Amino acid sequence: MAEVTAALVKELRERSGAGMGDCKKALVETAGEMEAAIDWLRKKGLSSAAKKSGRVAAEGLVGVASEPNKAGMIEVNAETDFVARNEAFQNFVTTAAHITLSVGDDVEAIKAAPYPGTGRTVAEELVHLVATVGENMTIRRAKVFSVKEGAVATYVHNALKPGLGKIGVIVALESTNDLDAITTLGRQIGMHVAATKPDALDIDSVDPAALERERSVLTEQALASGKPEAVVQKMVDGRIKKFYEEVVLLEQVWVLDGESRVREVVKKAGCELTGFERFHLGEGIEKEVGDFAAEVAAVSGVPQPV
Repeated sequence: MAEVTAALVKELRERSGAGMGDCKKALVETAGEMEAAIDWLRKKGLSSAAKKSGRVAAEGLVGVASEPNKAGMIEVNAETDFVARNEAFQNFVTTAAHITLSVGDDVEAIKAAPYPGTGRTVAEELVHLVATVGENMTIRRAKVFSVKEGAVATYVHNALKPGLGKIGVIVALESTNDLDAITTLGRQIGMHVAATKPDALDIDSVDPAALERERSVLTEQALASGKPEAVVQKMVDGRIKKFYEEVVLLEQVWVLDGESRVREVVKKAGCELTGFERFHLGEGIEKEVGDFAAEVAAVSGVPQPV
């Protein structure tokens, strides 16, 4: 059982929006398990949060690169936001993104690949960059999509430089139609994905565990209404449909018109959406929050005021 600390209660309150007392009770009832506590609050009607993505904590850059019928994306993390504006670091991320196009999205394979013009591997070049810049850096993840006919479009939200930013998306569209039109649609879908954060491409690819968890919560909520079992089942089915519309890309409302479903937009364009990936820099990585003044005082030997 995890200790129910003030920090844990505070985190649950921030994630759920429930009161401090209810958050503490939820953690006590669920042995300090955060996700179980969120479900407990939802079942009691004390939290409206259906899902909450991990807090963005790590710094660095997401880089994308493309070539005909193919695109790759990589996330390289560093300790501070300052390094994202370092030209040497930016060049490394851009080069690493292009390397994914030839070696694929296995991080270890990327690290072992030759880094152009250095005689070093990507991993060795990263070590060299760490020594130069003075910050720890890691290659966290990568993704590559390719299509036989069509386009793999890329989108970087609020790009720091072309192909570099904190949110990157790649979208794979199979089609024999006009390449420029397909690429434009792919970029628009990328913008949509950046904004809506879908979890799955279609209903069949929804994580079964996540679906079962959602169904369990919704069933308990519906049963609490006191309605007959047949009515409860219809209520749950309706809410599961709503759940799909929130987390499934093809079922979402198209952000560009606020009316159509993404699947309708794709079908009308004569395309098949075969895959997408969204990287949000540092998502899900917890970052240590320290007292900067205390750190400076500790290094300098100057005592802090009491």
